[in-house]
This record gives sequence, structure tokens and C-alpha cells, in this order.
Amino acid sequence: MDYSQFGAMLPELIILGLFFIVFLFDTFSNEGGKKLLTPVTTVLFGLATVAIWLIPSCGDTVFGGMYVDDSACKAMKAILNVGVFIVLLQSAKWVESDEVAIRKGEFYELLLVTLFGMYLMISARHFLLFIIGLESASLPLAAMVAFNKKHYESHEAAVKYILTAVFSSAILLTGLSFVYAFSGGSLYFDDIRAELSSGSTPGLLICALAFMIAGIGFKLSLVPFHLWTADVYQGAPTAITAYLSVISKGAAAFAFFVIFVQAFGTLYSAAWEWMMYAVIIVTITIGNLFAIRQKNMKRFMAFSSISQAGYIMLGVMTESALGLGSMMFYIFVYVVSNLAVFSVISAIENKTGKVGMDDYDGLHKTNPWLSFAMTLAMFSLAGIPPFAGFFSKILIFTSVTASDSMALYMLVLVALINTIISLYYYLLVVKAIWINPGEARIESFRSAFSERLALWLCVGGIVFFGLVSGIYQFCVESAATLV
Repeated sequence: MDYSQFGAMLPELIILGLFFIVFLFDTFSNEGGKKLLTPVTTVLFGLATVAIWLIPSCGDTVFGGMYVDDSACKAMKAILNVGVFIVLLQSAKWVESDEVAIRKGEFYELLLVTLFGMYLMISARHFLLFIIGLESASLPLAAMVAFNKKHYESHEAAVKYILTAVFSSAILLTGLSFVYAFSGGSLYFDDIRAELSSGSTPGLLICALAFMIAGIGFKLSLVPFHLWTADVYQGAPTAITAYLSVISKGAAAFAFFVIFVQAFGTLYSAAWEWMMYAVIIVTITIGNLFAIRQKNMKRFMAFSSISQAGYIMLGVMTESALGLGSMMFYIFVYVVSNLAVFSVISAIENKTGKVGMDDYDGLHKTNPWLSFAMTLAMFSLAGIPPFAGFFSKILIFTSVTASDSMALYMLVLVALINTIISLYYYLLVVKAIWINPGEARIESFRSAFSERLALWLCVGGIVFFGLVSGIYQFCVESAATLV
């Protein structure tokens, strides 16, 4: 190995460089300088996002095949960066509040470490590197969930998150030990797939795959590994909840696809295909049904994200470039749609402290712009044309049915039926904003510029992605380098 191989890790090096800049700036600047930490971090991260989009992928496999740099990985990292940039804009006012300002450096440092871990998960082709990335992404998130240290709910959410994360990691590592023992003593994805294709499948190896599904299913909030989601989303600061709902989920979904296609493809189709169909159906259905009952907006979005995870997993079932490209496009649309909702929730919470759905009654009378943006976001999440969410659902359904499998046709049919259920509960929010009688419970206010900018970007994405097909074509072409 020579140090030139680090050149293939430019996205990771950029994030690490930004981490050290933020760390040194936060550590050595005076009180006046620390006031610039938020705008400096946001601007530098925006430049880093542009750089990662523009840097061409070299297509190299380095460090003995443990790390790969291809167009699909680069595109997924760029998509995550867009979401993180929007989260930084959303959180700018919150981190400058009296309670959080003294610890804003730690917030940015923890966020960058988790993003670095997700980058490793995306590019890993060896389970050792994947586990390093997974834990780098998971453990700092527990500290971020507990960031409001004076709030009991934040403490409770952090304890639930860390305990579930520890147990899921233990289950994942147990399964990985079985994989190592029964697949020729290798942790390379390609070696495992070759070994599984060449001989019989021991029963413990099938159990190992179940453990792997459980471990990664925790990150994706798949049922029945979802029980932490609502409490953590409600207790965590809203900026962290937004980050958990889209960035963490997007990285885990991409890693899930890579592992199942490149490592366990043969074993999956032989032993666990029907079980994954059941997991997806139950995930979408339970997420939808429980979302209807929620009156707290953050818990509402928690069950919405569980349901959306089921739709994202449809792309995994195809095991094709078309499926991966559709999944990446779905994640991109989900990023802007979900973060649009959290931009409105964050703006209202920062100003009034209200997060109940009933508090949104008559919102259009006092805050028409926020009402308009929330309505567009809900329409997109529900899949109503002509917004981007409609096309993302259509394209992922099309990619699944392209395999000409009756089982997958039935899976799409169940997903379509659940789309009608989701339309009902997303429109409950729209009804509260525009139709419910009575006086508005939230007074008129002007949100911070950073919050308005985040909302403009999200609304622009909801409209733009629904009109321009080039984004989808870019995702499919990038995915072709991996599958």
C-alpha cells in the first residue's frame, strides 16, 4: 500500500479537513470569533458539497479492495451532502440560542463525524470497513440526540437510541461472525458471494443473514426494528430529528443495497426473499396506520419516515441498476420533501415552542408562506402529481415491476394501496392548516433568513425534480457503475 491510494478518498478527506477546521476554529478562537462559527461552517460545507458534486470519480478500488470509488458512491455522497447543507441552514438559529450556543462547535463536529462514517458505509466493500463506518455514524448520533441536556425528553431519547444501537450492533456482529466462519474466512463482499455461489448453504448462514437484516434494519427503522423511532424523534432537538430522518436513512439504504447485491445476493434469493417482502409490506402498513393516530408533529413524521423506509426498500428488491437509480432518486426527493416539513416545524418551534398538529389550525391566516411550503411538502410525500414525490414513487414502482415477477407485482400493489392510506394522513395536516375552523393558534412571525433559505431550497427541489428528468437519468447512469 502507498499513500497515493488516499487520493481515491477525496470526499472523506474533504469532510475530515472541514472537521479539523471547525475543531481548531472552535477551540482557539475568542468569543467574538466564535460568533462566526455558524456562518463559516455553513459556507465551507456548501463549498465542500459543490466540490464533491464536481469531483469526477476515478472508479478505483483501493486498500486491497476494501474501499471503492465509483460514480454511484460519489452520487450518493453528494445527495447526502445536499441534505446536510439544508439541515445546517435549518439549525442555524437553534445553535445560536442561549441554551445551545456554548456547545455549537460540538454539534458541528459530531455531525461531520457521523457524515464521515456514512461515507465509509457507502464505499465499503469489506465488512471491517463497513462496521467502522456504521459505528462512526451511530455513536455520535446518541450524543446529538441528547444535545438538549436540560430537557428530560432528550435524555430519554438518547438512552433509548444508544441502547437500541448497541443491541443492534451486537446482533449484526454476531451474524457477521457466522458469515466469516461459513464463507471461507473472508469479509470481502465479492469473496462471500463467490463462496455462497459455489456450495451448499448452512443453516447458521441463513440465520446470519437474518442478523444482518436486523442490524441494518435498525438504522432504516424497518418493522419490527422501529420501536425506538417515535420516542427518539420526539425527544431529540428538531434539527437532529431532521438529520436522523433523511441522512442516516439514505446512507443505510444504499449500504443495504450494496451488501445484499454484492455479498448475499445468492443466499437472499434462495432463503430470505419472501421474508423481505413481508418486512416491506409490514413496514409500510404499520408506519401508515400509526401515523394517523399522531398529534405531535415530530412523532407524526417519525411514523411517516418508517413508511417511507418501506418504499425506499422496494429499490433493493430489484437487484438492478434501474432499481438502485430509482432508489437514489427517491432518496433525493425524500430529502427535499421531508426537510421542507422539518423546516416549517423548526421555524414554528423556534418561535413559539409549539409542535402539536392542533396548533397548526388556521396557520394560513397568519403565516401563508409557511402554510404553502408545508402543503407542497405534504403533497410531495403523499405522491400527488405534479410534484417530485409523485415521480419518485412512479419510478421506483416501475423499476420493481420491470423484473416481470408476479411476487413483485403483488408487492407493488400493496404499496399502491398504502399510498392511498398515506394520502389521508398527510392531508390531515393540510386540513388543519387550511380548513379547520377557529382562530389561528400561531401568531404571524418572520422566520430567520437561514430558515427561509432552507425552505426555498426544499420547495425548489420539490418543484424542480418533478419537472426535470435529468436528475433521474443521472442517478440511473451513476448506479450502472455499481450493478
